[in-house]
Amino acid sequence: QVQLVESGGGLVQAGGSLRLSCAASGRTFSSYAMVWFRQAPGKEREFVARISRSGGITHYANSVKGRFTISRDNAKNTVYLEMNSLKREDTAVYYCAATARYDLATMKSQVDYWGQGTQVTVSS
Repeated sequence: QVQLVESGGGLVQAGGSLRLSCAASGRTFSSYAMVWFRQAPGKEREFVARISRSGGITHYANSVKGRFTISRDNAKNTVYLEMNSLKREDTAVYYCAATARYDLATMKSQVDYWGQGTQVTVSS
């Protein structure tokens, strides 16, 4: 069992930055690929970024590529999402997720564990 707790969300002006953190419980954190999803009001939950177990491989949605950076610290059981040059359309609840399948990690159906989400609001 893995429990995920996100933090770091908030209100930021367009063009600003935020850093989300997701702390995982348990001793098996490094066994999972980690993923960030987001869900805007009235929209489906969508893939944002994923990182392999070791942290050596990352992949981003086109909408955030070049602006967001995913990283992890396996010694601290934590995954991060650094968000720069934020836009109003980045406004959403951001969810941390753990999956055993990095290759399928863009799919919600492949997630093994979800966090509770943290709200990010970007104002103009």
